[in-house]
Amino acid sequence: MTEPHPATPTIEAPVASRLSTLDRFLPLWIGAAMAVGLVLGRVIPDLNDSLERIKIDTVSLPIAIGLLAMMYPVLAKVRYRHISEELTDRRALVLSLLLNWVIGPALMFTLAWVFLSDLPELRTGLIIVGLARCIAMVLIWNDLASGSRELAAVLVAVNSLFQIVMYSVLGWFYLTVLPRWLGLDTQSLDVSVWDIAKSVLIFLGIPLLAGYLTRTIGERREGTEWYEQRFLPRIAPIALWGLLFTIVVLFALQGEQITSNPLDVARVAIPLLVYFALMWGGAFAAGVRMSFPYERNAAIAFTAAGNNFELAIAVSIAVFGVTSGQALAGTIGPLIEVPALIGLVYVSLWARRRWYPTG
Repeated sequence: MTEPHPATPTIEAPVASRLSTLDRFLPLWIGAAMAVGLVLGRVIPDLNDSLERIKIDTVSLPIAIGLLAMMYPVLAKVRYRHISEELTDRRALVLSLLLNWVIGPALMFTLAWVFLSDLPELRTGLIIVGLARCIAMVLIWNDLASGSRELAAVLVAVNSLFQIVMYSVLGWFYLTVLPRWLGLDTQSLDVSVWDIAKSVLIFLGIPLLAGYLTRTIGERREGTEWYEQRFLPRIAPIALWGLLFTIVVLFALQGEQITSNPLDVARVAIPLLVYFALMWGGAFAAGVRMSFPYERNAAIAFTAAGNNFELAIAVSIAVFGVTSGQALAGTIGPLIEVPALIGLVYVSLWARRRWYPTG
């Protein structure tokens, strides 16, 4: 079982006093990054075009760089020797699959129709966000909440495989089949399995391979103690700097749309906040009821609550266009997810003290 991470933003004063400035004031830095991105998007008219000009697959190169920087240190911390132990816990895997691929999409579909029934483009975009299960930022939230890195890595890998196979199928079901059964408006989603596979291979495969090779070679040459006590603390800040950089770029890319359509942002934000709260809270409560240790429970809860925004945005742009309401809804997704999930990190740490007093 993973030990609590020493550089986690817990709310106990003695621990907080030992954190770096970056860790201790992370919510403040995230808010500042959002503000900087919005300002850049408004004051530099051609910034959007410049950032979009160079891409990795269908994602802007700056965003791709930020995502890879964000994921590499976290995946370098994973103790890959213990991965096989996580695969033997069938209860955790079954619960995670149920939350991610049955409950999550169904809940987002319901919320989209309840809150956005009169806005078909935003509604469709929100459903597309709900279908894309998280394979990137969830590693950051889980790490900050002292969740099990090994279990999170396994769940992310499983989600990636399911995403390749099921994303198009679920898109067809929730946008065409189910609405027709219910007598609602239908929509189509034409996205190939290969397009989704490329996204997974780039944004999970590259940092996963880099993290595995870094730990394997580092431990072989210098030993585990050197690797975990000296090397990992040196690269740890890269993840949070990558997160802040990604947030700045995301807000800069859509800053004009966001500030020009505040009512649309608010309309999409409400069901998203409800979604994050219900998914995380339901998953965590289920884990407590099933007597999962805190570290494993946190990993399951954050994996269930997060979404793969880079895939949702890429699909929305490719199918409906960069200026579409679907793309706007996809962009609003991470803008709400970032502050919501960082808030849930602190809720998770409070829950650890409340329900896991000896954890």
